[in-house]
Amino acid sequence: MLLQDQIALITGSGRGIGRAIARLFAKEGAAVFLTARTEKELAETAAEINASAPPLPSSSKDRAAAYATADLTRAADCARIVSQCREKFAKIDILVNNAGHYGPVLPVEDYPLADFDAVLSVHLRSAFLLSQLVLPEMYARGSGVILNMSSLSAKAAFSWGSAYAAAKAGLLGLTRVTAAEAARKGVRVNAICPGPVTETRMSKELGADLARRLGVNPEEQLQAFLNGLLQGRAQTAEEIARAALFLCSSQSSAITGQSLNVDGGAAFY
Repeated sequence: MLLQDQIALITGSGRGIGRAIARLFAKEGAAVFLTARTEKELAETAAEINASAPPLPSSSKDRAAAYATADLTRAADCARIVSQCREKFAKIDILVNNAGHYGPVLPVEDYPLADFDAVLSVHLRSAFLLSQLVLPEMYARGSGVILNMSSLSAKAAFSWGSAYAAAKAGLLGLTRVTAAEAARKGVRVNAICPGPVTETRMSKELGADLARRLGVNPEEQLQAFLNGLLQGRAQTAEEIARAALFLCSSQSSAITGQSLNVDGGAAFY
C-alpha cells in the first residue's frame, strides 16, 4: 500500500473531493483525520472508512479515521484540529488543504468585501496557518508532504468569481514558496488544479448560478463549458483523489513546488 503507516490531515473532507481523498488514502493504508464544518457529513465519512479500511497498527487504536468539526477561518480552530489529530494519531505526515467554498457569483465591482475576505480566509489563510502548524514537526522528522488544492480558476480567466480565483492563485504562490523553504528539510509541497468536478455540491450550485446569469438552462451552460476541454467531459472526485495519492506518496518523491492540472485538457502551464 502506498501510504502504509502514514497519518493524513485532510480538510474539507466531509464530502466531494476531500471525501474521495480520505477514502482512497485510507484504502492505501493511511490513518486519516477529517475536518469540515458539518458534523453529520464527517461522521458518515469516518464511519464508512472505519468499516472498510484495512486494519491499522495498535498504536493508532485500530481506527482508520477520526474527525473534528472546525471553522478554518478561525486560527484557534486550525490549531485545535492539528492538536486533536496529534492526540489521536501521534503525528501528521501529510496535510491536504482542501477546504473552501466558491463565494458569490458577482462581477468585481459588485463583490462584497466581507465575502471576498471570507473566501480568501477559508482557502488561503487556513492553508497558511495549517502549514505553519505542521511544518516544525515535519522538519524535525525530516519528512512530510503538504498538498494544496488549487483550481483551474487560478490559471484561466472566468467571470464572476474574483475571490475564488484570487485565493486559488494565492495557493500556487504559497505552494512554491513553502516548497522552496522545505525542500532541503525533507518536505515536499505541491498543488493540484482540478477542472470541473460536476458531481460536487459546489460545482452544481455554481453551475446553476452561472446558468441564471447567462439566461440558459444548466445543461446548456455545462455542456458549453465542457466542450472547451480537450476531453470534452468533467473530471471526477476519484480522479482528483488519484492525483492526490500520487503527489502524497513516494511515487512522486522527486516532485515539489509544482501544480498538477487535472482538468481534462484546459490549461497548459
